[in-house]
Amino acid sequence: MNRVLLVLLGFLCLNNIQAQSDSSKVSHPFKHNFQAGFTLNQSTFSDNWKGGGKSSFAFGGYLNYTVKHKTDNWDFNSDLQLQLGYLNQDGIKIKNADRFFYDLKAGYILNSKLNIFGSLNFLTQFDNGFDYKIKSVADITKDSLVSRFMAPAYLTSSIGLEYKPLSYMWARLGVGTLRQTIVLDKSISDAQLYGLEKAGDKLRNQFVLQFIFNFDKDLAKNVNFKTRYMVNFDYFKSGAPNAFVHILNANLTLKATKYISTNFQVNMIKDYDQSKDLQWSQILSLGMLYTISRE
Repeated sequence: MNRVLLVLLGFLCLNNIQAQSDSSKVSHPFKHNFQAGFTLNQSTFSDNWKGGGKSSFAFGGYLNYTVKHKTDNWDFNSDLQLQLGYLNQDGIKIKNADRFFYDLKAGYILNSKLNIFGSLNFLTQFDNGFDYKIKSVADITKDSLVSRFMAPAYLTSSIGLEYKPLSYMWARLGVGTLRQTIVLDKSISDAQLYGLEKAGDKLRNQFVLQFIFNFDKDLAKNVNFKTRYMVNFDYFKSGAPNAFVHILNANLTLKATKYISTNFQVNMIKDYDQSKDLQWSQILSLGMLYTISRE
């Protein structure tokens, strides 16, 4: 009961903040958009249930925060995306969503659609990741650890040209891009995963040509579609199977009410240094979403 009251109190406070923001129509130099939400899914079966199935409980949370600032000569953009979720089945907790993403860009405006940009991008995860099909050699009772926080992490710095024909759509061509793969876990680096040059390495540097396409638009009053596609080409791996890295993220959000929303998410990765085959994940969730915007 106390938790319910705390949640309600939190939403009332946020609603008060939004009301104050809405009451002021003064144009702000910085445009903010903050989204936070959580999702829940639960199913229970009795021991004698003959239809099949297992009791399970899934929960997750996410936070998105963007800041935009534009002057006569400069265009700045900051984008933070955090997500973490778990599935609990038969007393076993399994991760089903995990993302720590941040992108910072500064662009010098050439005209209404073009700018020269410099950007910094960071990508990793919060919690340990396991391959549940492979057992650990050290202890066969445990699943194999294949990833964790900062193992891997990707730090990408880039300079190039950005084309922004519409407020909700842009494309970047990074002709000078340094992509750094960081693996700080000893067991993972010793296994020489994620394209490390030799066992025990903690850092891999790649000089790549990078292209990014981003689309983020409200398709209808309560419908938002967001997608980001990125491809990297390693200048020094031309013709090799790991020369290209493709990453696609797509997200569709449907708001039923002010706070209730449905979210459909698809992620695809084609990275030979991680797996020879296409990796993909899909999440469909129902939960609560709160948004605060300031234009």
